[in-house]
Amino acid sequence: MKIISIFNNKGGVGKTTLTYHLAHILAEMGKKVLILDMDSQCNLSLYGMQEKELEKIWRDEDYVINNGFDSAKQEMEKDDFNKLFQTTRTIHFLLKSVEEGISDFDELPPPVNLAKNLDLIPSRLTLFKYENKIAERWTGLFLGEPLPIRTVTRIRKLAELYSAENHYDFVIIDTSPSLGMLNKVIISTVDGFMIPCLPDMFSLYGIKNIGKALTQWQREFDICTDMILEEKRKAFPKKRVRFLGYTIYNAKKRSDQHEYWGLAKAHYDYAQQIPDTIKKHIAERVREHLSEKMLETPIGNNAIIHSHNTFPNMAQKYKTPIWKIPALDYLEASDKSTIKGNRVLYEATKDKYQEFADDFLRRIATLDDE
Repeated sequence: MKIISIFNNKGGVGKTTLTYHLAHILAEMGKKVLILDMDSQCNLSLYGMQEKELEKIWRDEDYVINNGFDSAKQEMEKDDFNKLFQTTRTIHFLLKSVEEGISDFDELPPPVNLAKNLDLIPSRLTLFKYENKIAERWTGLFLGEPLPIRTVTRIRKLAELYSAENHYDFVIIDTSPSLGMLNKVIISTVDGFMIPCLPDMFSLYGIKNIGKALTQWQREFDICTDMILEEKRKAFPKKRVRFLGYTIYNAKKRSDQHEYWGLAKAHYDYAQQIPDTIKKHIAERVREHLSEKMLETPIGNNAIIHSHNTFPNMAQKYKTPIWKIPALDYLEASDKSTIKGNRVLYEATKDKYQEFADDFLRRIATLDDE
């Protein structure tokens, strides 16, 4: 099992759309996948769930989130409290015991099933409370204190526990566009991460910012693991902060361009600068397992780099990947003619995402070659 994150500190780069569709195509390829929504904006949760469904999950667990497990046990009916663990809970609920500094519960609430081989643990707006606890307990990590270590490693531990129970091949974590404490912990404790980019100036500066943060994060985790006992190091991955590559997403296509990527000149000029920006600003130890070709080219080459126009909006509206939309028998009348008229384009995205996933799997294999 591999735990993977898709991360950029700039929003609007297609991160959530990419996460959702990569997870779906891997599931269709026979891989068992869990998506973990670690962005408190909950965009990925709303990609896979109806708003009312998510609201009910929040409402059912509100008392625990607002008052804590001890109060909930005392104030709630026993059957109602126990039922909380028999239905889907948010990632904040799953982290709440560590946030409170109490013992972890034994029973894992079931994730939402999105499709064959594909499950989701949704997020909620209160996730910032857990990030605050990470910051509050951070210094204790360097002293080897048990609670700070649990706080920093619990997200990875949950991924491992759910994988052991459900036999996942991948846990894919969607993150917020932030370089804050929560993402610091996530990126430093997953097995690998990728950066989705738009071919523009902001993505180049985003890579620079990420590179600086990664260097600092690795330095801090190196100091921490050097100071704590070997037994406590087992909670951390052996290799921290492993880069899998970048993607170019939602770029403007120019059919009259002869270069391989088929991009408009402005986009092409920025896209060409991404590999050198990565080599200059992302430390070699983070990317040393990748070949030169993998560093030079986006994941999947030009498979998914071009704009999908309104297709992702339709995917979110109908809670299904782009390539499945034309076959739905419940399309709204206002959408039906446009979707049916573009059926070939919708369905062709499946091959493109599969090409992307094939390259993704090749890069994942490099993590085992080290």
